Amino acid sequence: MKKSLALAAMALLAVAPQSIGQTMIGKNEITLKSDLMTPEALWAMGRIGGPQASPDGKLVVYRVAYYSVQENKGHHMLFVSNADGTNKKQLTTTADNETDAAWIENGRRIAFLTKGQLWSMNPDGSDRKQLTRSATDIEGFKFSPDGKKVILVKSIKYTGVIQANPTDLPKATGRKVTDLMYRHWDHYVETIAHPFVAEVTANGISKNDIDIIEGEPYECPMEPFGGVEQLAWSPDSKTIAYTCRKKTGREYSISTDSDIYLYELATGKTTNLCKPADYKAPAVDATKSLRNQAVNRQAKDYNVGYDVNPQFSPDGKYVAWQSMKRDGCESDRNRLCIYTLATGEKRYVTESFDSNVDDYCWAANSQTLYFIGVWHGCVNMYQTNLAGKVMQLTEGWHDYASVQLLGNTGKLLAMRHSYSHPDELFVVTPSKKEKKADVKQITDENKHIFDQLEMGKVQQRWVNTVDGKKELVWIILPPHFDPNKKYPALLFCEGGPQSPVSQFWSYRWNFQIMAANGYVIIAPNRRGLPGFGSEWNDEISGDWTGLCMKDYLAAVDDAVANLPFVDKDRLGCVGASFGGFSVYYLASHHDKRFKAFISHDGAFNLEAMYTETEENWFSNWEYDDAYWNKDQTANAKRTYENSPHRFIDKWDTPILCIHGEKDYRINATQGMSAFNAARMKGIPAELLIFPDENHWVLKPQNGVLWQRTFFEWLDRWLKK
Repeated sequence: MKKSLALAAMALLAVAPQSIGQTMIGKNEITLKSDLMTPEALWAMGRIGGPQASPDGKLVVYRVAYYSVQENKGHHMLFVSNADGTNKKQLTTTADNETDAAWIENGRRIAFLTKGQLWSMNPDGSDRKQLTRSATDIEGFKFSPDGKKVILVKSIKYTGVIQANPTDLPKATGRKVTDLMYRHWDHYVETIAHPFVAEVTANGISKNDIDIIEGEPYECPMEPFGGVEQLAWSPDSKTIAYTCRKKTGREYSISTDSDIYLYELATGKTTNLCKPADYKAPAVDATKSLRNQAVNRQAKDYNVGYDVNPQFSPDGKYVAWQSMKRDGCESDRNRLCIYTLATGEKRYVTESFDSNVDDYCWAANSQTLYFIGVWHGCVNMYQTNLAGKVMQLTEGWHDYASVQLLGNTGKLLAMRHSYSHPDELFVVTPSKKEKKADVKQITDENKHIFDQLEMGKVQQRWVNTVDGKKELVWIILPPHFDPNKKYPALLFCEGGPQSPVSQFWSYRWNFQIMAANGYVIIAPNRRGLPGFGSEWNDEISGDWTGLCMKDYLAAVDDAVANLPFVDKDRLGCVGASFGGFSVYYLASHHDKRFKAFISHDGAFNLEAMYTETEENWFSNWEYDDAYWNKDQTANAKRTYENSPHRFIDKWDTPILCIHGEKDYRINATQGMSAFNAARMKGIPAELLIFPDENHWVLKPQNGVLWQRTFFEWLDRWLKK
């Protein structure tokens, strides 16, 4: 149900035996049997990530992940190239994963992680040195600008919500739970991440590191997806800014209130930049939405929502971070906040951009910031000054996934993808004119595969909604499209519920492989998605089955009425997470439109989900009330009354349910219940259950099984 659900990078087999008997998984020089996308083609692709530009902007180091379906595992490798993409060199030469590359010593060396320890090497891969010999794995790191210190992220034991078992019962597997948040995403919370500061010496990194939140029962970086982007060094190397939600148990589970803290190395003093030292949060009712409670009705701005990912300005005068306004709302608009260290003044500099700031960086002049954000189904690059004047730099049907300075060149390094291509690296040169930035692609990792493939064309439609508004709908056509033919079509239901249907690339929910299997894809940006203004984004909360569902049906009906190649008698409906919930609801409210359904990790019984999920703030915000409250709001009553499980009597269409048993966001019992109900009614149904997967499907062979099952089911009912 999170906004953003990125998959692990994966590909197929290419082997070179190592002396220790491991297998080197590298680039797959696959030869395809046809020009249509297949699971084998998808999994053969190398997946680029983690780019870092050298301080002088002349070199770029990055990661490529390859996976082997045969061996059911992956390999992360490091590469370096010139900033124009030339002279690419593979740095990884063993079967061990190498990740998290960063430039140190003013660009003379590269630091990286392998086998749980921090290492360094020359930019050509030579002279490798192990820098840490920690008894605990290093999960992330960040060197100070002067190179004398380094932050090391390590997990420590935590018994705040799951008590330690008696020492005389070492084989006991039971867990005694004392509070909420004992599970998060896909694991039991028995450790928490802490940031440690260590000295950098001529012989490596000192073992005498200091835990900067020692004794505090909080995580930093934050679960479940936070990394070193949640920590930042000041330019003078004297201060660390970090993100932390200093709450535990029930209070943690109902609140999104994380803050930005400053830690002074010389004194050990910690200061909260978001709230005054004497701040006391108002009391709240944990069984109700925080929307209208006192915490979100305070006279001053206390940054009570998510505040994450701090960055100091190059001149050290400011700290920027991404900030959500309201406590309890995980999908609030992500603003860019600027904090003036000398005065304590806060300002929000992206207010004229009525959508989310997804990533950002400072310009060298400390007066400009570059950021990426979604608008009308595309994630482009923008800039803002300290006065909040926003200008769009790039345009086009694609999604930028990251942005950073290309060293001291005045240019930007970014990742970008689309419905038709996975992430590649680009160099962007800003222009003083709107939408006129110069963009150059510098990698083409999978050219050898895409040269063999025919991609389906992508179209854009604006569809009338039932309340007189306009809805952006993406249409993806099959390769070798024939306008005179009739094609089966799939309605794609998005998750989140507030995740954009932008130009994403997925190795599972991939529109091009759906199109390659002969389907037209209808992908609406229905009510509740960012990129169309805050009002459109907020209209779904408390109304999951209202305008949102009507938007889905409006998109389908428009396609049937106006696209002569869409076969109205062969329509399917598919989706995951909130999209899976949408499938379950539409299965009883589609008026015979659809002939087959697929729900992955969908919510089926909203009463059960209220107390099953781990991040309780989500259900509180979206439902308004616990199901046992007698004074429920009208929104809460409508939500529970329209839970899909209450309409099984109306189900009459074949359905495939998919779920991971390690999904603690939407528990597997939801998918099992839906499948069981369908079969009790005699409806054709199948259940694909993954005991070892979470909200996503990450293992290669499971991924292939997912694809095969997905299309076997659709073909069975839509290609008769």
